[in-house]
Amino acid sequence: MSRTTANGVPVDDDNNSITVGPSGPILIQDSNLIDKLAHFDRERIPERVVHAKGAGAHGYFEVTHDVAKFTKAKFLNKVGKRTPVFLRFSTVGGEKGSADADRDPRGFALKFYTEDGNYDLVGNNTPVFFIRDPIKFPDFIHTQKRHPQTNLKDADMFWDFLSLTPESTHQVTILFSDRGTPRTYRHMDGFSSHTFKWVNAEGKACWVKYHFKSEAGIQCFTAEEASKTSGTDPDHATRDLFNHISNGGEARWKAFVQIMPFEDAVKYRFNPFDVTKVWPHKDYPLQQIGVLALNRNPENYFAEVEQSAFSPSHLVPGIEASLDRMLQGRLFSYPDTHRHRLGVNYLQLPINCPYATKGKIRNGERDGLMTLNGNQGATPNYYPNSFGGPEPDPSTRIHGYELNGIVGRYKYQHPNDDFEQPGNLYRLMTPDQKARLVSNIVGHLGKARKDIQERQVVHFYKADPDYGTRVAKGLGLDPSKVFAGVNRAKF
Repeated sequence: MSRTTANGVPVDDDNNSITVGPSGPILIQDSNLIDKLAHFDRERIPERVVHAKGAGAHGYFEVTHDVAKFTKAKFLNKVGKRTPVFLRFSTVGGEKGSADADRDPRGFALKFYTEDGNYDLVGNNTPVFFIRDPIKFPDFIHTQKRHPQTNLKDADMFWDFLSLTPESTHQVTILFSDRGTPRTYRHMDGFSSHTFKWVNAEGKACWVKYHFKSEAGIQCFTAEEASKTSGTDPDHATRDLFNHISNGGEARWKAFVQIMPFEDAVKYRFNPFDVTKVWPHKDYPLQQIGVLALNRNPENYFAEVEQSAFSPSHLVPGIEASLDRMLQGRLFSYPDTHRHRLGVNYLQLPINCPYATKGKIRNGERDGLMTLNGNQGATPNYYPNSFGGPEPDPSTRIHGYELNGIVGRYKYQHPNDDFEQPGNLYRLMTPDQKARLVSNIVGHLGKARKDIQERQVVHFYKADPDYGTRVAKGLGLDPSKVFAGVNRAKF
């Protein structure tokens, strides 16, 4: 096999630059040298602001239960139907060189290559999130990164924001529990976290949440195990996934949904679109819809994992967005960051291309960097037109529903329910799990200022008095003083 330049010309010598004699200067006419250096200078695309470090694999989603009465999405319309998928796992706050075992939520971003276009389900390994309004998201992420002066991770930043954001108590409790350090990507669950809307062929809608339950079971590191693994093999989860598939194994999850009747949303006891909450399974039990399996490794990490781009705005007929504020913000933010990071034509990259539609992309968008698809040929690039250009399909019209209200900036209602679910979660834990949760929080929160500690432990106390008291004592705080006058939320 001959080595060539990027434009296909054979290379005669790839070890020695063209010079004036054996010891003379290099000539700029050495186009192979210039091309190699120029490409090398540009090899690193901007790092993802969040989810910077990740691993991924290809596989399939197979429908196991009939859900056609709930959604007209074609990839879900027949038991036994398989749809190719690509799944990218990641740590959320860590940088590209961070350790896989860091205490951090894990991204669970799933791309379905359906005949109606690509459908992206962009979730995490937790069913909730820290905040419920996207206007807070840049501030939250800034506190998880580096201090603008010292360029160091800063516990005061981390806990200052959380202690001023009571809605974060549920996710904080999960993050500092055993679930905050999954043993591998195969041994954790995935969740949509957000609520979505399903619409069937008759135009009837319902609300859904997705759950992916690991068939390998949940396995987690203790804090000590995670710290040791970070030092000895910071890429352990990436390695495990690749080797497991390379050795002929599959990583598998059972896929479930919770289904809420459309009319229930307005009368439910809390806002069902609040991403800091879960829907109790006793109200809306899990219903299995399929299985997810990963069985093929990427051929090239950069092309398939690093350049993969997911967005919750990538929906297909039969699946629509809900009123979840965080979801609404992500509908804009995700594709916007892809256009910045990968270029305006990022959807033409092979890993992101909706290849199952068999080349039917006809949207009038033309030109720009990295145009890879023939630029849609001679098809008119405007609409309406008189030259046989593609027409909209009325059958894909979205489900309409009535909204009423005065435009303004509103807080979420139910001010006390920020603490009910984290309290319930704490009370479900075994004594050993509670002890590890408290120890993990104390180890991190103990690095913050005392006034921030005092403010944060009040949230834990409101969730459960034992929870708050144990954290306070672990920090050397006097519970009788810290919690004087604090009323635990009543449920």
